[in-house]
Amino acid sequence: MTDNPLSAAPGEAAQNASESHLPERLARAITLAGPIPLSQFMGAANAHYYGTRDPLGARGDFTTAPEISQMFGELIGLWLADLWDRAGRPAARYVELGPGRGTLAADALRAMAKAGFTPPVDLVETSPVLRAAQAERLPQAEWHLDLVGLPDDAPLLVVANEFFDALPIRQLVATAQGWRERLVACQDTLFLPIAGDRSFDMIIPPQLKDAPPGSILETSPAGVAVLRALAARLLAQGGAALVIDYGYMGPAIGDTLQAVRYHRYANPFEAPGQADLTAHVDFATLKEAAEAEGLVVHGPVTQGEFLTRLGIAERTASLSLAAPDRAAQLATDRERLVAPDQMGDLFKVIALTAPGWPVPAGFA
Repeated sequence: MTDNPLSAAPGEAAQNASESHLPERLARAITLAGPIPLSQFMGAANAHYYGTRDPLGARGDFTTAPEISQMFGELIGLWLADLWDRAGRPAARYVELGPGRGTLAADALRAMAKAGFTPPVDLVETSPVLRAAQAERLPQAEWHLDLVGLPDDAPLLVVANEFFDALPIRQLVATAQGWRERLVACQDTLFLPIAGDRSFDMIIPPQLKDAPPGSILETSPAGVAVLRALAARLLAQGGAALVIDYGYMGPAIGDTLQAVRYHRYANPFEAPGQADLTAHVDFATLKEAAEAEGLVVHGPVTQGEFLTRLGIAERTASLSLAAPDRAAQLATDRERLVAPDQMGDLFKVIALTAPGWPVPAGFA
């Protein structure tokens, strides 16, 4: 039995929280074993964070697109139903990674049902708090801790909205001595990022090797691992995955690690486990990893372009006609989702399909 806080699985976070506060456990581990990689710090912090609370909504720390408007989930549901129909209407499963409160899934499944598609529902979720919220909306669902537990009896239609951004990242920092991994040290319970001693020059892209000291390059081995596991399932079973997140096309220099608490930005190294830690997703890396595994990649396109192609303007008009008193709010919600200066350009959308599957809507 170990007292190492970094050994705790995400599902154990709530139970362990009653035994010791996470900052104290992290500080003790670092004091005993030395500074840890940022990826381990972020992984431990987010495991505790998601395992002990519902972070969404006005009373939480942040709001996602499905919580802004039903139109988001409805359009994704119609996107899935259309793809399923053109693929020959197989006995596919709906899978969502990190489904929050289940809002997206509930809206998508309602839209799919109107199109004649009512698939079994599989949710990949580690948080017991969020599982309880999901069960209220989706009592028919089956839950899994990871992709390994998913059934292998049918094609998978997978949705991952704001999932990859919360996976641990590694940061490499340029120093006068070369590229080093960013570690987290501590003094008492004050956590500080420092540069390690080990050289990482050999893995830096050639165009970035001469970046000035202080420059930061981010990678996400955890994200690539999930992508590869997902690709193995799609190649074996058929199906598609839709990934929506805020991000960029890399490689690029920049520190995108951020913490959000009570809808405000916070210090990522202060009070670990009490704020949502995320980083922008490198869609170029996801695309390259998916293609290397043998999937067909569509996009990325911006979220604004994607939702517009799927008909969000028409859906807004339809809902406004049915409920005129909601018209102004519906228009505001649509703008928040698609406007370039809001979520429209920052968020990207990419689709991954098994070979032989149709080209998904929104990417032609």
